[in-house]
Amino acid sequence: MNAKIVLLLCVVAAAVADKRPTFSYAAPQESSESVEDSYESSEAKYEFNWAVKDDDSDNDFGHQESRDGDNTKGSYYVQLPDGRLQKVTYYVDGDSGYVAEVTYEGEAQYPESDESDESLETPVYAPPRRSYFAPDSNESK
Repeated sequence: MNAKIVLLLCVVAAAVADKRPTFSYAAPQESSESVEDSYESSEAKYEFNWAVKDDDSDNDFGHQESRDGDNTKGSYYVQLPDGRLQKVTYYVDGDSGYVAEVTYEGEAQYPESDESDESLETPVYAPPRRSYFAPDSNESK
């Protein structure tokens, strides 16, 4: 019995000793510095370039871009399924917006295949025919 009381007093003492921190939710304090002065502004400046070429799947595409402040220029390309290479060259100069020039290299190739051969006989669609039958005279009785 004494052990139970001592254990209970220990639990109560631990609960009272565990004081949770308090937080106040006050309005933010104003600073003498303006918000614009506290952040250093720097012009955006970067360059990147990547490409993928996989001969097994005929995947060939890539992208390169560079930016200095408001001036951005770059290009990207992709190998189309018809064999042509599509290239897009673009630039963005301040407020002029996105200006792109699209070009194609090569000539579209459409190789013959069994799927597109019109000489093969194509089945003609016909809706299913309805079939009517007389009810069995034994079942109705």
